[in-house]
Amino acid sequence: MSSLARQISIKDILPNARGKIELDAPLSRLTWFRTGGNAEVLFTPEDEEDLCGFLRTLPKDVPVLPLGVGSNLLIRDGGIDGVVIRFGKKFAEISVDGDLLTAGAGATDISVAHAALDAELAGFEFLRGVPGTIGGALKMNAGAYGAEVEDIFQSARAVDRSGGVHTLTLEEMDFSYRHVGVPDDYIFISGTFEGTRDSKEKIKKRMDDIAEAREESQPLRTRTGGSTFKNPDDLSAWKLIDGAGCRGLKVGGARVSEKHCNFLINEGEATASDIEELGEEVRRRVMNNSGVKLEWEIKRIGKRI
Repeated sequence: MSSLARQISIKDILPNARGKIELDAPLSRLTWFRTGGNAEVLFTPEDEEDLCGFLRTLPKDVPVLPLGVGSNLLIRDGGIDGVVIRFGKKFAEISVDGDLLTAGAGATDISVAHAALDAELAGFEFLRGVPGTIGGALKMNAGAYGAEVEDIFQSARAVDRSGGVHTLTLEEMDFSYRHVGVPDDYIFISGTFEGTRDSKEKIKKRMDDIAEAREESQPLRTRTGGSTFKNPDDLSAWKLIDGAGCRGLKVGGARVSEKHCNFLINEGEATASDIEELGEEVRRRVMNNSGVKLEWEIKRIGKRI
């Protein structure tokens, strides 16, 4: 079926929605790598009710994928079939009630860290060093600088593929390293987290230290996707990569960062294939050098071409 025919057919089966619906929408502009193909459908729901109604009516054979700020994501060059969901302003709201902070899935991690600072709530400082949104942080138990989402988690709300809403406890989340044990079709819409009281000065100092450490060690002002590989047990991925001689390694327009070699960089003209091929070459060299099999931390999605 031609792409035009496919667009017409999926347009005909899309539910009515109050939010914005775009067909054949470029996704490279929405990811940190600034590369990759288009979404067959890009849907920005107006609010939770709009999202639930859309999912409830959307034919069940149409795949659905949530998208945050695209920081930990590589979209392949062939793009994504089905519906990509992007969260708008209504999903970025943050509120504080006592020691509890609730944030929508579209709220950036750094904005949550600053909201906690303003409320004199400690425990959220590590989010200053996590480049993403709360929805993604919940989905992968994001962490940095010795802390992770599990440490502050109180509850979360998620919508399933049929539009049903679920409230999840700590036990139901089944947290592990960079992973949660909830059904794959759950899309997080908000999270509630518990902090502890501390002075604004002390919290700010810890956040400033994290920001300074990131500035010194990571290629922040480049087209990258964050940490590429998970740290194996009791090992550092970057040390394994460096030890395998991969610092500065290049494939097409993609390069292993010389500043922090667990980061891959789009030097300007890299395709998603360049980046993924480079990552696989790094994995191969690390395996040959140390016998350690690196696992991708960056999520790779979509079709190859």
